[in-house]
Amino acid sequence: MTVVTRFAPSPTGYLHIGGARTALFNWLFSRHHQGKFHLRIEDTDRARSTKDAVDKIFEGLRWLGLDWDGEPVFQFARAARHAEIARLLLEQGKAYRCWCSPDELSAIREEQRAKGQPTRYPGLWRDRDPAEAPAGVSPVIRMRAPQVGDTVIGDLVQGDVRVANDQLDDMVLLRADGTPTYMLSVVVDDHDMGITHVIRGDDHLTNAFRQYQLYKACGWDVPAFAHIPLIHGPDGAKLSKRHGALGAEAYRDMGFLPEAMRNYLLRLGWSHGDDEIITADQAVAWFDLANVGRSPARFDFAKLTNLNGVYLRQADDARLAALLAPLVAAKLGGGLDDTALARLAAGIGGLKERAKTLVELADSALFYVRPRPLAMDGKAAKLLDDGGRAQLAAMRPRLAALPVWTKDVLEEAAREIAEEQGCKLGTIAQPLRAALSGSTVSPPIFEVMEVLGRDETLGRIDDAAGGGQL
Repeated sequence: MTVVTRFAPSPTGYLHIGGARTALFNWLFSRHHQGKFHLRIEDTDRARSTKDAVDKIFEGLRWLGLDWDGEPVFQFARAARHAEIARLLLEQGKAYRCWCSPDELSAIREEQRAKGQPTRYPGLWRDRDPAEAPAGVSPVIRMRAPQVGDTVIGDLVQGDVRVANDQLDDMVLLRADGTPTYMLSVVVDDHDMGITHVIRGDDHLTNAFRQYQLYKACGWDVPAFAHIPLIHGPDGAKLSKRHGALGAEAYRDMGFLPEAMRNYLLRLGWSHGDDEIITADQAVAWFDLANVGRSPARFDFAKLTNLNGVYLRQADDARLAALLAPLVAAKLGGGLDDTALARLAAGIGGLKERAKTLVELADSALFYVRPRPLAMDGKAAKLLDDGGRAQLAAMRPRLAALPVWTKDVLEEAAREIAEEQGCKLGTIAQPLRAALSGSTVSPPIFEVMEVLGRDETLGRIDDAAGGGQL
């Protein structure tokens, strides 16, 4: 059997964290079994479905690296096929027409509530003669559901779950206006797409019983179900925007790497021993449903941020420079020339050790590409005022005369100057750091000098020491 999974979001909003994890689990399960992973857009809610939301779903999945097989399926376009199945069940006696009006159904529900009973359709037209139908009323089509026994689902995450059939009513398959319901559309689409495993949040577990019954009524094989516990916030409450329930594009814009996001989402409810850092290849090789937990996972923004820092440190410098360039350019309010891009690429190695997001990395990289003269923060300005300018003036000729401009040669020269002056290396390095970065914090200063190059370094020293060549 070829494993076939699907991700089926409704395009009424962004690709949120829960949906991204569901997509990831489906993608991993299919790739682990060398199967297929399909994307279906459940756009039957025409009032709320938008092209922008569809585009954001595509964009979010692509950013996460979750590629799908074949073209996306749009559910609304298949409405005629869904209706065809409802009418076929009607012909086979497995469904029936119901002429109850909305007012009648509302009255029935009110009476049931008053008696403390569950609110469900009591089957008024299940065996009633259609000849008694009121004139001028369009009926719905309801499935003739089993009324005795239990419906049992062997869920691959939850284990065996069951419901008594007398707790389920005859659900509507086709509305009075001829449009199919969600429950019908999902089952028909999953069957026609050859879905073998339905992996989704456990908020769909109650739907699974009705869908199971519909599969049986149609005479179709029932896919394996796997209902994953939802993601909660750190406080144990349902995940909301205040916890970080944002769209995938928001995390991209906050400076998270897609591989870090995948790793973090993978560990929300799934484990492989004590492994925390899991590559894409390892995830595909190791993923199975047996290691999905039954308890809700808790979203921890700080843990995600720390994990992203690990991936930043492991990332290729050239790739990071390409990702940073537009962020840095936006912060400067203009484009970067070739010299600035080269400095950015050369300085990434020393910068990424301290950053946890691309945004932090971009902030820390700004000093490499800012135009002269650099603005000084308060601590840097005070350092220069407290004798720093004199120190810069004293070392400038020695630096300018160096035949080779590498961090090792620069550090050795600074040590010699410090020794001659009878001071510590820091006394030399701190004014340099202030002059070259505009701050008292930077990567190792001799590495900074090598990245900036001879001319830029000497120019910044001149600016900080009072302007003009010393």
